[in-house]
Amino acid sequence: MTTRRVNARIPGLFKHSVEERGRLVAESASLSDRARAFFARGGGIDVSSADSMSENVVATFGLPFSVATNFIVNQRDYLVPMAVEEPSVVAAASNAARMVRESGGFFAECDASIMTAQVQLDDVPDARSASALIEARRQELFSVGDRSIPKMVDRGFGCRDLAVRVLSEEHGVLVVDLFVDVGDAMGANCVDTVAEAVAPIVQSIVGGRIGLRILSNLPLRRRVRAVCRVDDSAIGGPEVADGIARASRFAELDVFRAVTHNKGFMNGVDAAAVALGQDWRSIEAGAHAFCAIDGRYKPLSTWKRVEHGLEGRCDFPLAVGSVGGSTTANDAVRTAFELVKVESARELAGVLACVGLASNLAALRALASEGIQKGHMKLHHRKVEAAAQRSREEVRSEPPRARAPQPEELTSNGAARTVTQ
Repeated sequence: MTTRRVNARIPGLFKHSVEERGRLVAESASLSDRARAFFARGGGIDVSSADSMSENVVATFGLPFSVATNFIVNQRDYLVPMAVEEPSVVAAASNAARMVRESGGFFAECDASIMTAQVQLDDVPDARSASALIEARRQELFSVGDRSIPKMVDRGFGCRDLAVRVLSEEHGVLVVDLFVDVGDAMGANCVDTVAEAVAPIVQSIVGGRIGLRILSNLPLRRRVRAVCRVDDSAIGGPEVADGIARASRFAELDVFRAVTHNKGFMNGVDAAAVALGQDWRSIEAGAHAFCAIDGRYKPLSTWKRVEHGLEGRCDFPLAVGSVGGSTTANDAVRTAFELVKVESARELAGVLACVGLASNLAALRALASEGIQKGHMKLHHRKVEAAAQRSREEVRSEPPRARAPQPEELTSNGAARTVTQ
C-alpha cells in the first residue's frame, strides 16, 4: 500500500532554485532517499539503461522533469510529474488546479481495465452465419485465451466477453473482438497473446484465412470520466466564465476549433503520461478516434455555465498501467510513480483525465481573457533568452581559431605569405 502523505499545495514553487524545488517536493510527497537522490543528481537515465530499453541507442535525449502542484482528485492531494519541453503546460495546469481546488477539486471515475483483442479473418465462406457459430463457442474461446495468460488469470483477471462484427459479406471479412480485463497493466502484450491463441480456434469454427491478431488502441470499455467546478471569483469573474463557456461551445460546433481545443486538453495528459512511462501514442490515438467515432470530430471536454461558476466534464477511453512496461526499468518513471502515489491503473487514469481538464481550463481562460500569447510568450521568451545566453557562453569559451589567409596574403603558387598583424 502506497503511503499517501502528500501536500499538493506548494505556493511559489517556481520562485525557488531547482535544488530547493526538489527538496520542497520531496518533503511534500514524503519521498524515499532513492527518489531524493534522483532529484539531487539532476534526473535522467544513463546510456547503459537506455540501451536496454531501445534499439540502436547512441545517446539519451532529455526532457525537463517538472511537477504540477495543487491537484485534488476525489478529495486526495496529488503532485503530478510532467515531462514536457513547453513551460506553459506545467504552469497552466498548476494554476488551473489551484482555481479548481478552491471549489473542492476534481472528481473522477474509471471503468474496469478492459482491453480489446482483435482477430481478423478474410474469405470466410458464410460470414452472415459466423456470428452465431462463434457465439456458441464463446466459453471455449475464453478458456483458450485464459490459458495463454495464466499469471493474469491467477491475479483474478482474463477474458470477459466477445463480439463478432462482419465488415464485408462480399469479401468474407469479419473480426472477433475479445474483451480482456488486464488489471493494473496497460495490457498490450496480454491481449496480443490472447488474440494469437484464439485465432486458430476461430478459424476452425468459421473457416477463412487468419489476418491480424492484435490489440485495438480504441479501448471503448476502458473509459474515464472526470468533472470539476470552478467559481466565477476564482476564474476571473462572470465575463471570463462566460467566455470560457462560449469557447467550449465553439469547439462543439466547429471541427477546426475542436482539434485545437483537444490539443490543449492532451497537453497535460501527454506530459504526465510521458513522465509516468505510459504509451502516450496509444493514448493520443484512442482519444482522437473516440472524438470522431460518431462520424463528426468532437471535443474531449465541455465547459458549461452553472450557478456562480463553470462545470467541466470529460469522458474518453484511456489505457494506462501502474505495473509492467517501463514502470520499473526507468529510474525517472519509478520516481514519478513515487511522486504521484497512485495505487492502481484506474486511479492513474482518473488523475490523468483531471490533468487534461486543468490544462484545457487554463488555455480557455487565457483565450477568454488576455489572449493566449501574453503568458505563453513570456515563458517562451525566457526560454529563448536562456538559449541565446548559452550560445554566447559557448562562443566565449571556444579556443581562438587560426585565421584563414586572405587572397592578397597568398603567393602566386597558393602558399601563405608571412603577414604581420
